[in-house]
Amino acid sequence: MKLPETATLEQARVLLEQVDAALAAAGGAPVVIDASALRDFDTSAVALLLEARRRGMRANVAVQLEGMPPKLVELARLYGVDELLSLPPA
Repeated sequence: MKLPETATLEQARVLLEQVDAALAAAGGAPVVIDASALRDFDTSAVALLLEARRRGMRANVAVQLEGMPPKLVELARLYGVDELLSLPPA
């Protein structure tokens, strides 16, 4: 699943619907969320990724994050959720 350029609170509901669809279609295989296209985002992008991980755990499907922009990684570290998102140590 590839995230769009923009991931703000306005897009969160639609993006979570896409996460749910990807988890349902995964058949137990890991779902990869590619965040490399993100350019315009706010803290709700971090919340979106955390919720995707939670929904994956409930569905017994691993959710892997790839291509995290440095500013998004910085936000995750600022809020202390980098370990929850399985980001590499600073």
